[in-house]
Amino acid sequence: MAMRVTFWGVRGSLPSPVTPDVLTTRFRGLLHEFVARGYREVADVDRFIQSLPPQRIGGYGGNTMCVEVSSDTQQLIVDAGSGIRPLGYELLRGLCGRGMGSVHILMTHFHWDHLIGLPFFTPIFIPGNTIHLYAVETNLEEVIRTVFHKPNFPVPFERLGAKLEFHRLAPRQPTTIGDIVVTPYQLDHPDPCWGFRFEHGGKVLSHCADTECKRATREQLGLDLPLYQGVDLMIFDAQYSIHELVEKVDWGHAAAMIGLDLAMHEGIKRIAFIHHEPASSDERIAEVEAHTRQYYDWQIQTSREKHLGLHEVDFCFAREGLTLTL
Repeated sequence: MAMRVTFWGVRGSLPSPVTPDVLTTRFRGLLHEFVARGYREVADVDRFIQSLPPQRIGGYGGNTMCVEVSSDTQQLIVDAGSGIRPLGYELLRGLCGRGMGSVHILMTHFHWDHLIGLPFFTPIFIPGNTIHLYAVETNLEEVIRTVFHKPNFPVPFERLGAKLEFHRLAPRQPTTIGDIVVTPYQLDHPDPCWGFRFEHGGKVLSHCADTECKRATREQLGLDLPLYQGVDLMIFDAQYSIHELVEKVDWGHAAAMIGLDLAMHEGIKRIAFIHHEPASSDERIAEVEAHTRQYYDWQIQTSREKHLGLHEVDFCFAREGLTLTL
């Protein structure tokens, strides 16, 4: 009865592949450190790699937003950023590869970084597959047709092999897809953007990316407050450091500390921070993560000393390939 979350794309705004120069510098540093630690044998390689933090090896990833949410019998995909391309290859191993697949994609909004991977999602070209697309916005079909329209893409909508079905989600109203209940709530973004509350097997996941989270109190959140209550895992926008956030008001993105404050007050158990700034190196993201940890430790210590009643939270900065189980 578990609900699983796998991150296929965690960058915001546009894909950010690691350049050859950066990789060369990284590899050189790792080799130097390998020797400096006294390692000499091939058998030492795995032990060395396991001792390193993620940003020193593969980093956080460069694909834009795509998150897989699944139960034992149902799979949902949130957004079709460039991360949906490798997910599509994985789906070809199953029914999608035989033209018998049924795929469900929920769109938070229609900015390019959340759509850019859809034309390269292989299951959409295979006859017999059905691709279900969901959104709160009423122009979902129009947007998708525009993506598959010259000069945007050489293959027109009418020549897609799979059958596409479009579904409108009612704001703040639950919809059941398989054995997962999905409810959309509005986020704080310049263009309309919707977060999703997923419920399955007594567990709750909230997907809250592309939000500046300007509304912080229960009164301000109003009808959207349930997105942050009784949550086991929250996926939250952390594109900026707290200092960058001050310079980028109304850009529609948040900092990890904003999500932490919300979680500590509302009792959210875990957070996975995503939508990493494309201009930030893996080292920079790790630095922001370390600062976030310091802030959290200070807040919890202050809460204990002054009996403020803040809840403890487990959190991480998500990277591609990470799977979390609720």
